Amino acid sequence: MEITTPLIDVLGKFLDLTSTQFKLTSSNAANLDTPNYRTMGIDFASEFSAAASQALAARQDGSNGKPAAKLAPDLAGGTPAVQQVDGLLERPDGNNVSMDREGLNLAKEQLDYKTGIELLQEQLSVIRSAIQAQ
Repeated sequence: MEITTPLIDVLGKFLDLTSTQFKLTSSNAANLDTPNYRTMGIDFASEFSAAASQALAARQDGSNGKPAAKLAPDLAGGTPAVQQVDGLLERPDGNNVSMDREGLNLAKEQLDYKTGIELLQEQLSVIRSAIQAQ
């Protein structure tokens, strides 16, 4: 038996996207000295909006988190669209990774992830209290 709430489903998607951002930031930092490497990222706001909509739609049509067949293929797949980050300064070797930017991104992602975990723990605490009250 699976016990979840719509918010838990959405928080799961939030944590998945934050984890993807961590991986991209790590990859960008690791390729700091790679000639012609381009900084990669995701559009978190649009990806989260799509993932949250997909999670809520799946819950409404009773599929318990499985992608709804009526959704667009990019929403049903669950894989965020990774793209090059435009507008960054390029060094003479063609690389445009900025450690300052990546460091700031890492700090933001850590805060986002911690916030998501705390919200998820709170939701699980509510469910635990409801079960114990019965």
